[in-house]
Amino acid sequence: MAMAAEQWVLVEMVQALYEAPAYHLILEGILILWIIRLVFSKTYKLQERSDLTAKEKEELIEEWQPEPLVPPVSKNHPALNYNIVSGPPTHNIVVNGKECVNFASFNFLGLLENPRVKAAALASLKKYGVGTCGPRGFYGTFDVHLDLEERLATFMRTEEAIIYSYGFSTIASAIPAYSKRGDIVFVDSAACFAIQKGLQASRSDIKLFKHNDVADLERLLKEQEIEDQKNPRKARVTRRFIIVEGLYMNTGTICPLPELVKLKYKYKARIFLEESLSFGVLGEHGRGVTEHYGINIDDIDLISANMENALASVGGFCCGRSFVVDHQRLSGQGYCFSASLPPLLAAAAIEALNIMEENPGIFAVLKKKCQHIHKSLQGISGLRVVGEPLSPALHLQLEESTGSREKDVQLLQEIIVHCMNEGIALTQARYLDKEEKCLPPPSIRVVVTVEQTEEELEKAASTIREAAQAVLL
Repeated sequence: MAMAAEQWVLVEMVQALYEAPAYHLILEGILILWIIRLVFSKTYKLQERSDLTAKEKEELIEEWQPEPLVPPVSKNHPALNYNIVSGPPTHNIVVNGKECVNFASFNFLGLLENPRVKAAALASLKKYGVGTCGPRGFYGTFDVHLDLEERLATFMRTEEAIIYSYGFSTIASAIPAYSKRGDIVFVDSAACFAIQKGLQASRSDIKLFKHNDVADLERLLKEQEIEDQKNPRKARVTRRFIIVEGLYMNTGTICPLPELVKLKYKYKARIFLEESLSFGVLGEHGRGVTEHYGINIDDIDLISANMENALASVGGFCCGRSFVVDHQRLSGQGYCFSASLPPLLAAAAIEALNIMEENPGIFAVLKKKCQHIHKSLQGISGLRVVGEPLSPALHLQLEESTGSREKDVQLLQEIIVHCMNEGIALTQARYLDKEEKCLPPPSIRVVVTVEQTEEELEKAASTIREAAQAVLL
């Protein structure tokens, strides 16, 4: 019975072979021949080689030159020729042994030397010691950290806040905590380097829009909306983020937040707002660009800022809704893997917040001085002012480039040296040229603080004018 069944199967196979189309048989034949060839052929060919003598090998080894570990750097590079500061970088700063009025440090509210801030830091130092020697999840959470987070959340009028021990890592850790591979991020082309590093770590799809150009951003959002219609299943699981700075570090301009909020709701995106420069500067009480525009804080999904400018401390924070902020406690790299903020710095930040709340008039004073220096710097031959009158950090760029970035940097540095000899301390804005997505032009950064008098502001403007005339004309 079994033998008959086998014969019947064989007959069916032969019959199917005869009935199959010719092209089908040809294709199967080619496949069979290809399989046979793969089975019996070698997977690689041995390269013909000639044995070298010991002498020839030694000569080749002597001739071989390894690639340099790092690219060559000029000895005149600014990073290798830094200025040395003696003493605190407060209103009057000693640079390379010369006392100058400080127009370079981001001590906007003059809290660096405030006796109350120093006393709070000293008391914390005596109680807790210098550092923490552990991340927040491994015995690195001190009661003063929780106090600071609560104070920041209360000050910013959000549900919760989280602090980081390093300002740069705050937004650089927050972005990849939420935005992952496959998500889409719309980011301003003038975004600071910390944002760029966060985007790089997220491995998301990055779409740059022109600086502060709402129309260009909406164009990109519309294009993405059309793409989403082609694949609605993918669109449902793809998150979209808009990332901007409240007050841009590289340009000194304020973001058009009201228009951005409208686009957020129209195209169903999330807004992340980086406020390192605007926190403690903009708004009636220093709460930043949301207070400046009167925007509801709940319209912003996440706010981040460092505590190294207005608060004169170290580290950074993020604030927002509790369920959003708590996610960083599990996935914020700078939070989970870095030693927590030294308690003395947390105590200093708390006292700085107290001073800000007790003295809201300080922000009006800073605003007035920013407007003063912005006006005084206008009309300098060879230089143009970049930045808005409300920004405490302005940029002076060459009106006409020499065509060489290196020469532009050299000219600006000569102006800075001239000013320093006259008792005005300035600095150039520094960038990692090969790492920046959109490299800004070279510039001199002029920083305003509440400690500077009107006479010093006028002296700085006139000194810069004289230096530009001496160097550029």
